[in-house]
Amino acid sequence: MRIIRYLNGTGKAEWGVLDGDKILAAEGQPLVDLRATGTVVGDLQEARLLAPVTPSKIICVGRNYRSHAEEFGNPVPDEPLLFMKPPSAIVGPDADVVYPTLSRRVDPEAELVLVIGQDCHKIAAEDAFSVIGGYTCGNDMTARDIQKSDGQWTRGKGFDTFCPLGPWLETGEYNPRDVRVTCTVDGEVRQDGRTRDFIFDIPFLIAYITRFTRLLPGDVIMSGTPEGVRSMEAGQQVTVAVEGLGELTNTLVAES
Repeated sequence: MRIIRYLNGTGKAEWGVLDGDKILAAEGQPLVDLRATGTVVGDLQEARLLAPVTPSKIICVGRNYRSHAEEFGNPVPDEPLLFMKPPSAIVGPDADVVYPTLSRRVDPEAELVLVIGQDCHKIAAEDAFSVIGGYTCGNDMTARDIQKSDGQWTRGKGFDTFCPLGPWLETGEYNPRDVRVTCTVDGEVRQDGRTRDFIFDIPFLIAYITRFTRLLPGDVIMSGTPEGVRSMEAGQQVTVAVEGLGELTNTLVAES
């Protein structure tokens, strides 16, 4: 099932289910008991999509591709390098990402995103896939100069609009172990990697993360970005694509 979140005709956020390009009305709670009613309420091509998740927390994995760590001259971590983004950083497909006046370099980072489907704590690696409710595309926007100058990553990664997610939440059969992840800026492919090259695979990440924090339905894990990260300028358009999960496109705009 592909779940979307969209604005209806009155500007209210609604959950829906995709049937091809048709949007079906939905009842219930995403990742809990959401179901399609069968009533067609719109067309995907005309809908104003929002991020398909409303998480309590966003946990991100840094340097989870060896080649990405090496391209910045960073050591390859012995354990997952984790940081968090605030939920207020989330935007959806086609939304603007704001280039903050505090920064002189902003980089997009394409990522496969895991969305938790149930309350979970201290999950064994062999049970990890049972707690994943779905998958989507994500862009870990980063003010690189601020990240480096601060020495920790909260500010450089956490600006409002710095967490585009979408276009939908895939909750059906999906194998994330070896899928292509790309980042394209104004038609130029910048990043092109595969999840088989993770340093820490998905079961290890979920076991590691749930050892220190309880995850709730809808919580997000951004699994890391491949090599090829470069800066972009205001006015440019960035597209993140994850094989089988569609495309997530946003435009970087100057802060007013």
